[in-house]
This record gives sequence, C-alpha cells and structure tokens, in this order.
Amino acid sequence: MSEAAATPPREPRSHLRNWLSLAGAIDALGSLFAFVFLVAIDTFAHTANPYVGILTYIVAPAFLILGLGLILAGWWVQRRHAARHPGVAVRPLAIDLARPRDRHTLFLFGSGAVVFLLMTAFGSYQTYHFTESVVFCGETCHGVMRPEATAYRHSAHARVSCAECHIGSGASWYVKSKISGTYQVYSVLFHKYSRPIKTPIRNLRPAQETCERCHWPEKFTGNLDRTYMHFLSDRANTPYTVRLSLRVGGGEPGGGFFGGIHWHMNVASRVEYYAADPQRQVIPWIRMTSLSTGEVRVYRAADFKGEPPPDAVRVMDCIDCHNRPAHALPTANAAVETDMALGRISLRLPAVKRTAVDALTRKYADTDQALEGIATVLRAKYPGADDLPATIAAVQRIYRENFFPAMGADWRVYPDNIGHKDWPGCFRCHDNKHRTADGQAMIRSNDCTACHTILAQGRGDDLLRLNPGGMKFAHPGGAYDPDLTCSDCHNGGNQ
Repeated sequence: MSEAAATPPREPRSHLRNWLSLAGAIDALGSLFAFVFLVAIDTFAHTANPYVGILTYIVAPAFLILGLGLILAGWWVQRRHAARHPGVAVRPLAIDLARPRDRHTLFLFGSGAVVFLLMTAFGSYQTYHFTESVVFCGETCHGVMRPEATAYRHSAHARVSCAECHIGSGASWYVKSKISGTYQVYSVLFHKYSRPIKTPIRNLRPAQETCERCHWPEKFTGNLDRTYMHFLSDRANTPYTVRLSLRVGGGEPGGGFFGGIHWHMNVASRVEYYAADPQRQVIPWIRMTSLSTGEVRVYRAADFKGEPPPDAVRVMDCIDCHNRPAHALPTANAAVETDMALGRISLRLPAVKRTAVDALTRKYADTDQALEGIATVLRAKYPGADDLPATIAAVQRIYRENFFPAMGADWRVYPDNIGHKDWPGCFRCHDNKHRTADGQAMIRSNDCTACHTILAQGRGDDLLRLNPGGMKFAHPGGAYDPDLTCSDCHNGGNQ
C-alpha cells in the first residue's frame, strides 16, 4: 500500500473554524451577556451611577464589536487560505453528537462558556459597585480629583459615598449624571480638565433633595457650644481662645427654638437672592418672603438698580453657606494653629506660627520642592532647635494634605462660606449695605450677638470666667474699624 493511500485525506474546514473566529465568538458572547446584565442593573438599581452607563453603553458594546470583528477577521483569513489552496474543499461547520469526540468537545466548550459567563456577570457586578466607590471617584479614575479626595477623607462626610450627594435619586438627574460622567472620562483621557478643578456650583442638586435626606430642618434646634483656639503671630505665640454658644436655632416653629442661623432654612420664610458672579460671592439683591403672612421685603446693595434676571434668582438652601461640606481645605493659618494646639508644632520656637505659614504659602513648582523648601526655611530660622524635626514634619504634613501645586489647588481658590473670618460668608448679605426701599437694613455685620453668644475669651484664667449673658468681642489686635468685615483684613495666611 502506498504512503498516499495509508494517510487519510485532511478534512476540509469551514471558514469560521479557526482560533481567531472562535476567540471572537467567545468575546462577543461574553460582551453581549455583560451588556444585558448591566442594563438590568442600571434599570433596577436603587441609586443612579453615571459610570455604569459608560460600562453598559460604551465599554460592553465596544467589546462586542471587537468580538464580531475577530470573527470576521478569522473568516477572511481562512477564506484567503482556501483561495490559495483550491484543492481543499470547504464544508460547513457541523456537530455530530453521535461521535464521542464531538460530544466531548461540545461539553468542554459549554462548560467553559458557563464559567466565562459567570465570571463576566461577577466582574460586571463588581465593576459596577467599584465605579460608585470613593476609591474610584477620588483615586483610580480621577487622579485629578486628589485635592477633593484628600479633603473628603478628613471631612465629617467621610463615610458618605460621593454618589449620594453628587448624584442622588431621580430620573432627570440620573440622565444628567450619565452625560456629566461621560464628559468627565473624556476630560481625564484627553487632559481637558481645568486646574484647579472648578466647583460645580451651577449643576449641583438642590440641597433639599440631597442634604435633607439626613439633615432635615426639624432636626435643628437649640445652641452649640464651640471653642476656637487661636495663636497670635507674635514672637511669644500668644494663645487667644474664644468660647461661644453658636445660635443654630431652627426653622420650624413647632420643633423647638425658632430663629438663629437655621432660620434661613425656608420653612417659615423663603429667602431668594441674585449673585452677580459664578462663585456666588457677590450678592447685590435679596428677597425675603414670610410664608405665614405673605410679607415680602427686598434688600438691595446701594449700587444695584432695577431687578435681576428671573432665571438667575436662586432660592437659598444649605449649600449657600455649607458650600464645602465634604471638601473643605483649611487655611494655612487654621491648619498651623490646629497643630500648635495639639502640640505637633512647638510653641517654644519664637514666632513659629508666622514662620510656618510663610513657609507654606510660598510658591513651589511641585510637592517635592515644597517639602524641601519648608525644611530649609525652618532650619534657617531655628538652627539646632530640639523641637525642630517634629515641627518640620508637622508643617510638611500640612502641605501634603492641603496644598496641591500640580492642580493649583488650596484654600485660596475655593471660597468657604461657613462663618465670616477668612471669606465674606455671612457678610455677603449682612454687610450693612443691603437695604429696603424705605432704608430698612438687615442684621448688621458688627452685631456679633445675632448668631453667637461669646461666653469667654482670652487666655488662662479669662477662660474660667463664663458669662452666660454674653460679652462684647475683644479683638486681640486692638480696636478695629466697625465698617470693616473680618475678611477685609484676614485672608487665611499671615495678616
């Protein structure tokens, strides 16, 4: 018998019977399954996630198209191979379950497909949850959000997920979040984002739809005892502490004390305003409406005439004062004073507050240069001091956690409207310059007792003599012009 007769002829194969097409078929099948699975999650999830839309309608279809492309590529390669070998006949792909080999192959393929689909489902589900995690929002995908992520980890909302405030629930905001999320991915990939990242004031949800899920108006009542420890910028690092009762009050007459700061909560009265700038720092027009009597009072700044555009009038809510509830970057002064109070920065180093703040606020190209510059400044000022190493480490930590030169971000670019010391805050409206048509003014900015009662102030034994009736604020730097507001002199750095 000849060698040709002893060797059986090679069976012809279908154009789709090749490894490339098979890999494409598996990829397409898994992508299709992931698409259906993610659509189901996206539809029935209790909370909206802008990034699951990207996974569902961009990533999964992209892999599906890739799989189909691999199938066609394998078919085309196999067809060209058949054209070059015209003696080999092509027969369609067929599975004969009567043949043990086919049954074994089909079992292996089916088992592998089931495992692959289960892994796809598990991976899709875990990816979905990962995209709404703080790690993803602040670190993995959004490295550009490092300033916000760092501030968030030190905030009172560190256990509240980003999506709960920035997205929330509801169909319309669900769609908006998808559009915004898609653009954010584009901005990150192609470096189109601004430096520093702009605060999304205009497209934030109303606080009544987000904040009040935890902080409802009826919850606020009574006063809060607060102690603020400061140090003067003198050689002795003189401490100066103010203990006060913060008149939080409430906006619901039936829920306890009515009045105080949370009178602004729009429960008994409605407060509306017009801001002349995107950051809402310049407010020339305010309208207050009593919901019980219907009385309306309009306050205007002296240089504002006429009426504001109706679509630019905003109803005041939580974030008009609490505008940095989870991303507040402390001023250089505040951060240094905190570490001085905690003993991290030695009070034995003369004028250490002024020196540390000066070192922090110098211009640096990057964080590494800043850390070295801080060490250089402090070593030159306090050569050989025993407390110097710990103080250097503390000031460098302050810089790492609150200054981000690559993004151009620190407290100076993000107004914080809580209070009134370093930013206008309350005094955007209560500045003695807003008046009604008949000359009636709002609560004056120099009336310190309107929002808090000073119980004690000063240092040492002064703090032991509490005055429940309150006392007049004693400015540690001496008398000041009553027509000035705090932020006219204070700026968060060395004054």
